[in-house]
Amino acid sequence: MIDCQIRNTMFLLEVVDLHQKYGKKEVLKGIDLRVERGEVLALIGPTGAGKTTILRLLDLLDAPAAGKVYFAGQNVTRSKGLRLETRRRMALVFQKPVAFKASVYDNVSYALKVRGHNGRDISARVSSMLDTVDLVDYRDRNALSLSGGEAQRVALARAMITQPEVLLLDEPTANLDPMSTSTIENLIQRFNREYATTIVMATHDMAQGQRLAHRIGVLMNGELMQIGKPGEIFSRPRNMKVAEFVGVENIIKGTISSNDGGVVSVDVDGKTIEGISDYHAGEEVSVCVRPEDITLALFKTSSSARNSFPAEIKLIASSGPLVRVELGCGFPLVALLTRRSAEEMGLEVGKDVYASFKA
Repeated sequence: MIDCQIRNTMFLLEVVDLHQKYGKKEVLKGIDLRVERGEVLALIGPTGAGKTTILRLLDLLDAPAAGKVYFAGQNVTRSKGLRLETRRRMALVFQKPVAFKASVYDNVSYALKVRGHNGRDISARVSSMLDTVDLVDYRDRNALSLSGGEAQRVALARAMITQPEVLLLDEPTANLDPMSTSTIENLIQRFNREYATTIVMATHDMAQGQRLAHRIGVLMNGELMQIGKPGEIFSRPRNMKVAEFVGVENIIKGTISSNDGGVVSVDVDGKTIEGISDYHAGEEVSVCVRPEDITLALFKTSSSARNSFPAEIKLIASSGPLVRVELGCGFPLVALLTRRSAEEMGLEVGKDVYASFKA
């Protein structure tokens, strides 16, 4: 079979049927993934799902057990020379920042020096980048003496100094304090916005993925379970595993009793929940409702919500500024609301309320 080396160049990165093994253990299983130019893609998943492995394969640090990696439409797994040329167009920042025992300036300038840039150009570009990451005053500091957040900014500056087309980030804010995390996130957004850098990041922080990414991929047990816009992933998970991972506490099993133009009625032990779906009558399904999408009221009111059920409060628990309310309404339901709302309604165990949510 002839392998066509040039593919659709709308996608800057593409992997096709990618597999990877460590010994006898298969850590990636048939991954198909496309990343558009200028996109921020976040890979989320539990520890050991294969997120770092994908980043290493995209950066061409490792060769896949099977499958192909394309860069700008070209198969870049075919020759060592092409792999090296492509790697110079990308940059990878590891979870634990690696720094040389040298000044911040020397760390950031290293890639330019080995690529043969002249001193004047190096000085101008490094000064500009240190200003971007707010490390001008740290220019002569030993990079090994920096805090975690400062070291991560040095790592980002060193990666971006060569103006890569693709920036790969492995848990860019792991173990950082909230202020440092915010700083790094702002830099990621700035690099994408001002430099048009395509970014693929692995993160355990699902909220971070929602804040930064245009699309999110859910990786579990070496398989890409779902990929889509953040709203799709967190509101319309493809299956039970994804739903549980992204924090959908309300997973209600039932059977579709009717489908009227895409609006389905689901029978749940004699109760009817309405939703949007292309499943057919008679099929068994799981209805997924996020706790924050449920509203509580003391009386039944008119609203756009298709689903409203009388319920009894079974348990109330504080969760920071929010209150988690467990309900019984013929099936278990969990709602999340602000502490102020709970206090204003006088919510307490045993109280009757109405729980509503949209289709």
